[in-house]
Amino acid sequence: MQPRLTVITVCVEDLERALRFYRDGLGLPTPGIIGKEFEYGAVVFIDLQPGLKLALWPRKSLSHELGLPVSGPSPTEFTLGHNVSSRREVDTVMQQARDAGATIVKPAQDTFWGGYAGYFQDPDGHLWEVVWNPQLIPQD
Repeated sequence: MQPRLTVITVCVEDLERALRFYRDGLGLPTPGIIGKEFEYGAVVFIDLQPGLKLALWPRKSLSHELGLPVSGPSPTEFTLGHNVSSRREVDTVMQQARDAGATIVKPAQDTFWGGYAGYFQDPDGHLWEVVWNPQLIPQD
């Protein structure tokens, strides 16, 4: 398999609430909810970077699509890593997330590997790591 990730889908309980958090709170670009005309079709696509989108999809819609029962989220299943250019930017993004309604799980602090990082949960419990890694400075 050659890796070609283009969409990361996270399931949400309340699509409107998730839209407000990501678009209005974090300022991520999206046209909003699309697909409302289809049963189980409403979704939000957020542009993360060229060629990569974050999809917000109701948990019940994925359950219907797959024929699996709806289950509750588990925040320890995965994290989404947001790499920034400086320690200060970590603090700025963490505060932005808090102001948008995120729960700060682990305040930003020095890491054992020489970086600086903190964790927050979105309103549906998904974990985001905001990290400055001096070995992986993003090229903006």
